[in-house]
Amino acid sequence: MRKEHKNPKGGLSAKGRAFFKKTEGSNLKAPIKSGTNPRRVSFAARFGGMKGSLLKDNGDPTRLKLALKAWGFGSKEAARNFAKRHKKT
Repeated sequence: MRKEHKNPKGGLSAKGRAFFKKTEGSNLKAPIKSGTNPRRVSFAARFGGMKGSLLKDNGDPTRLKLALKAWGFGSKEAARNFAKRHKKT
């Protein structure tokens, strides 16, 4: 993925979403920072269970941490708890 397609604050930029729509036919949408939207609950369930560190060796945040922050979560645990509370069974 090219740097211009990545949002420095996490996730894809608008240009990155447009690129994937053009090349893959995907209709990606921007992150939702608050509320109980089903997309946000689904994101929390997926990313709350991801393996890997939230910080690089030099102390910088990983893309995982940036994505969680872009969706309004401070940690994987916060995302997991949110998903458990709001997931429909």
